[in-house]
Amino acid sequence: MDHFAGLDVSVKGTSVCIVDDTGKIVREVKVASGPDALLAVLTNPAYCFKRIGLEAGPLSQWLYSALAEVGLPVICVETRHMRAALKAQINKTDRNDARGIAQMMRAGLYRPVHVKTLRSQTIRMLLTHRKLLQSKAIAIDNDLRGTLRNFGLKVGMVGTVKFEARIKELVENLPDLAVLVEPLLIVRRALREQLGILHRRLLAIVRDDEVCRRLMTVPGVGPVVALTYRATVDVPARFRNSKAVGAVFGLTPAKYQSGEINRTGAISRCGDDMMRVMLYEAAQSMLRTNKWSWLKAWAMKIARHRGMKKAIVALARRLAVIMHRIWVNGTEFRWTREVAAA
Repeated sequence: MDHFAGLDVSVKGTSVCIVDDTGKIVREVKVASGPDALLAVLTNPAYCFKRIGLEAGPLSQWLYSALAEVGLPVICVETRHMRAALKAQINKTDRNDARGIAQMMRAGLYRPVHVKTLRSQTIRMLLTHRKLLQSKAIAIDNDLRGTLRNFGLKVGMVGTVKFEARIKELVENLPDLAVLVEPLLIVRRALREQLGILHRRLLAIVRDDEVCRRLMTVPGVGPVVALTYRATVDVPARFRNSKAVGAVFGLTPAKYQSGEINRTGAISRCGDDMMRVMLYEAAQSMLRTNKWSWLKAWAMKIARHRGMKKAIVALARRLAVIMHRIWVNGTEFRWTREVAAA
């Protein structure tokens, strides 16, 4: 007899529900959220598991890897899909959620998500930490500009390197303000220093990665965009074709159809937010540069008919498709149609 399990994972505990192929509950238990506690329950020889489901979350990658390593048929389920399926329950509890997940596994009503490899998870951490330090450093700059403006002190157009010297120059004869500004300048200096360390680490990874170097042949795609794409896609073979990448990144229009209503809305914005932002910025960068290519000509044609904003979104979606095709085929970007047809 086949068995199915649902795991409702929280930080401290995980509710486990095991059902047989008729839907009858065989066992329910709550254990600590760790591989050892879960394996003690799931490796019982009395159960013949066909599917074990858990929701995508902060601990899901860690638990998924541990369960898959011992050969258990574990599946990571897409969060929004699972939330919609469990929404019909009157009482939301960890126990009921585990039951619902187990029944979803038994009926096959789930949408699996890709669990990234350890290398991609490490790269993603690097990108996330770099982005965090960058945002905090920018926030400090903006705060200093805004607060000093209240006293009639205008920072003006100044680069990152000369920013601190400019601030000190403005408050040089105002000791009360200098005392308040100095702590922020110290923190800003430390943030910029550590940001530089992470950025140099990022560049070193890109320099040694053959896939990233080929992705950077696409206009508008720099080291950060290439490495973000590398870490997000992770395994290019998981997409049935290159066109599917745009939909996974939330860059395709959402559609609503019911009876006589048939409405196409804005992009779905599902999937990885960081990757979507990076592709949008790469599209903007391409349209701002003077370098001409068939891809830029295609985007400018859309801009003339439908506006620049829609052209940038369309270009971001096409960039995702082209970069996937470059990765799979082992080629580089071709600047003209004639070269592509040759």
